[in-house]
Amino acid sequence: MSPTPPNASDGLSIRVYYEDTDTGGVVYYANYLKFFERGRTEWLRALGVDQRELAAREQMMFVVRHADIAYRQPARLDDRIDIRTTVADLRASIVVFQQQALRDGELLVSATIQICAVHAATFKPIRLSPSLRDLFNKALH
Repeated sequence: MSPTPPNASDGLSIRVYYEDTDTGGVVYYANYLKFFERGRTEWLRALGVDQRELAAREQMMFVVRHADIAYRQPARLDDRIDIRTTVADLRASIVVFQQQALRDGELLVSATIQICAVHAATFKPIRLSPSLRDLFNKALH
C-alpha cells in the first residue's frame, strides 16, 4: 500500500455516454452513485488498496452505509465530468467520503458517502486494520 494518499485534484475523469442519460440527454440522477463509486474505487487503487486482495486476505469488504447527495446542475450527453474524492471522517469501521462531480470546475453534484468495513462472509461491521487506518488518517482533510 502506498504511503501517500491521492490528491482530490487527481480525481477520475468520466465522459457522459448515451447510456448515462435520460430521454432529454441529461445524466439520470442515480448514475451519479455509479460515478462516485468509481471515484472511490480509483481513489483506493491510487492509495494502493486492492479490494479483491483485501477481501481474500483479510475477509474485509467495503459497503455503502449512507449516502447524502445534493444535485445542483445537470451533466449532459458528451460532457466530461471530473469526480473528486476526499476523506472527511474516520471511525472504527466507517470512512466518510466527500465527493463532487464537476464540469470545467463547476460543481454539479456533491455527496457525503459513508462506507462501512464488513466481514466478507457475515457482512457484520469490523474494525479497519491498523494499516488501513494509517492510510486513511493521512488522507483526512
